[in-house]
Amino acid sequence: MICGLDEAGCGPLAGPVTAGAAVLPPDFPVGLLRDSKQLSEKKRLLLYDLICERAAAQATAFIWPEEIDRINIRQAALKAMAEAFDRVRKQLPDVTEWRCLADGNQVPPVAVPCTAVVKGDRLIPEIMAASILAKTERDRYMLEADKLYPEYGFRRHKGYPTAEHREICKKIGLSPIHRRSFRLR
Repeated sequence: MICGLDEAGCGPLAGPVTAGAAVLPPDFPVGLLRDSKQLSEKKRLLLYDLICERAAAQATAFIWPEEIDRINIRQAALKAMAEAFDRVRKQLPDVTEWRCLADGNQVPPVAVPCTAVVKGDRLIPEIMAASILAKTERDRYMLEADKLYPEYGFRRHKGYPTAEHREICKKIGLSPIHRRSFRLR
């Protein structure tokens, strides 16, 4: 069984890093999939729903800013991928042989064979699906965070280090969901 893994949110100043994990059935329309960064929001949301409906298994996991600050963003992203995979594995308890394909150049700490695939989110359908899951879930979280902290404009920049976001942080300080270990510059 092949499980694709990807993350979203390594670069932002605020919010969680989020990982997606996806196992696709043989009849999944993989030709519709793309890297989540190459999709419009509307198309990404449609594909998110399709993945949730038709994937053999799918899951996401969040690692929160406090832990990101404690273990660093790279380790947090790998941990999120491992947690997402563990959730997928529980959905398919009868599967005995697994292989993970993780976007990037490092593999998460999973107890099954795992291969890092540079630019895998452009090449491997299971990773593309994981990418869509991760970005959609993270964006949804940031839209909710905007309701709690509207002064930061999370709805517009999703926590990424835009000039506007940096200026707001310099002016009013950091919110409870900001990563303290990241530089504002």
